[in-house]
Amino acid sequence: MQFFAHGLHLRGFTPPLQLADFRLIAFDMDSTLINIECVDEIADAAGRKAEVAAITEAAMRGEIADYKESLRRRVALLAGVPAAALEDVYTRRLRLNPGAEALVRGCQAAGLKTLLVSGGFTFFTDRLRDRLQLDFTRSNVLGIVDGKLDGTLVDQPWGDICDGAEKRKMLLETCAALGVDPKQSIAMGDGANDLPMMGAAGLSVAYHAKPAVREQAMVSIESGGLDRLLEVVRP
Repeated sequence: MQFFAHGLHLRGFTPPLQLADFRLIAFDMDSTLINIECVDEIADAAGRKAEVAAITEAAMRGEIADYKESLRRRVALLAGVPAAALEDVYTRRLRLNPGAEALVRGCQAAGLKTLLVSGGFTFFTDRLRDRLQLDFTRSNVLGIVDGKLDGTLVDQPWGDICDGAEKRKMLLETCAALGVDPKQSIAMGDGANDLPMMGAAGLSVAYHAKPAVREQAMVSIESGGLDRLLEVVRP
């Protein structure tokens, strides 16, 4: 990877690119658009954060090949957590990562559509969609019975779990719906389950990412905020 600026590394192209040449930007949520892994913080309410976080870390590093199974294992450990804990995580722990809003607004001003695609949960993606006026989302639904998480995920019309393959599929489906070439899309993520959609996009961006993701991304932001992408892809 070539060095471009402090904490910013590039592979396979020469900057600057023009933001207006792209039509869609897709964001991972946990540890990319936001500062936390939501499943880990929900687990804290059950006294199981360390156990769940260890599985999350292994999955994000690509050490667990079956993302769906890893998520089912983590969600099963949430059984019995009051649904009210989700609101607590959103209001007290979840923050946008530095530069997130500036990058989203910059992309919107340049005419790009926005996609939030996550292995996390609709409780959070729906709120972020409304907060940032994002165009599209895809994520997972937590099962809730009698006001408590039941340790399951709810099947949706498109499938069961949003894993790496589903992220890629959603990126491609969104491009098709917009009538644009996938090469006119940008995909940003930090974990191994983001690699399939990053590989399908015209520009792949790693944000404070796991080693395997940094090594494969065309842009790797290793210090500073998400809006450092605007140093490479100019408005």
